[in-house]
Amino acid sequence: MRVLATSVAALTAVTWAYLVLARGAFWRARNARPDAGDKAGFSGSIVAVVPARNEAALIGPVVASLLNQSVAMPVVLVDDESTDGTADLARRAAEKAGKADVLMVIQSKPLPPGWTGKLWSMHQGIEHARALNPAWLMLADADVLHGPETIANLALIASHGDYDLVSFMVKLHCESLAEKLLIPAFVYFFFMLYPPAWIRDTRGSTAGAAGGCMLVRAETLERGGGLESIRGAVIDDCSLARLLKQHGGRLWIGLSDQSQSLRRYNTFSDVEHMVSRTAFNQLKHSSLLLLGTIAGMMITYLAPPVLLLTCSRLTIFMSAAAWAAMTITYSTMVRYYRLNPAWALTLPLAALFYLGATIHSAVKYWNGSGGDWKGRAQDVQDSRTTETPIG
Repeated sequence: MRVLATSVAALTAVTWAYLVLARGAFWRARNARPDAGDKAGFSGSIVAVVPARNEAALIGPVVASLLNQSVAMPVVLVDDESTDGTADLARRAAEKAGKADVLMVIQSKPLPPGWTGKLWSMHQGIEHARALNPAWLMLADADVLHGPETIANLALIASHGDYDLVSFMVKLHCESLAEKLLIPAFVYFFFMLYPPAWIRDTRGSTAGAAGGCMLVRAETLERGGGLESIRGAVIDDCSLARLLKQHGGRLWIGLSDQSQSLRRYNTFSDVEHMVSRTAFNQLKHSSLLLLGTIAGMMITYLAPPVLLLTCSRLTIFMSAAAWAAMTITYSTMVRYYRLNPAWALTLPLAALFYLGATIHSAVKYWNGSGGDWKGRAQDVQDSRTTETPIG
């Protein structure tokens, strides 16, 4: 048993040495603050496309924030069969902002087989926007409030780096106990999976994006076959990034507190629902990858604090070093969310929660219930359609 504990501790230490030194310095992700005074080089019109399904509680301020950008642009809102008056509230917000003529609201057609609801809405919005011949498409979620310089800063980054897709990981809501434990960890894990430096590297295959706030070059999207090429994707943003990179597109992603998500996760159940909806899809529905994930999470995050209880000095030393590396790298995200530094010690608990949510995601896939999104079941095993109504 002592030999096994020492072996696991050594593996844990090696894992964290790799993550700290050779994983694209993912943990150094910083808030993007480009020089707003230097906007030379960007050219071309922008049209924003916003898919919305039953977002009455949030849509008003979101639409207003897009209409009040320092870079003027039309906004196409695609109402995806909402039953709560989302479209009317969006129109009222545009009228209040004095820009009713800039907002275009279209009603989504019925969801065809093989499409996910969000991508189908976005596709219709993009088709509508094509009449305006935009050089760029701003793809935004209906629950994200944007600062007035958000689009200008995305455009600045795109022009200076000659990128085809630039996206901000917007600041997520982080006030409840569940949010403080899990939201910084969610962003930390995302950047660990998709290191921004690797995403920018045109020689590598790593591709990722944050779907709440993306600026996409229309020409590159068309060259890749449009959203129809990824119509069944559940994780739409990263699928879009992968598509563009495969067709020669250059990608950039970074943190930004200029735009903030209005979506609240007041309970642990709320976060679990969000994660389990897509986690097993991320693993390509592979039982082998699931087992590898369970083993990897236990060795990487759970073993260090547990092995501190052993009596071997070498095991304790390696485990303490691993937990120190974990805590120090995670503290950058804790500081970004302006939490007490002590929260950096809770990453093993957050990892345990996300591991449970991933297993639950697999169970839901296997039992045929899939993930629930706005009254539709996504990613259902043996289903002929990507999304089906619930109830």
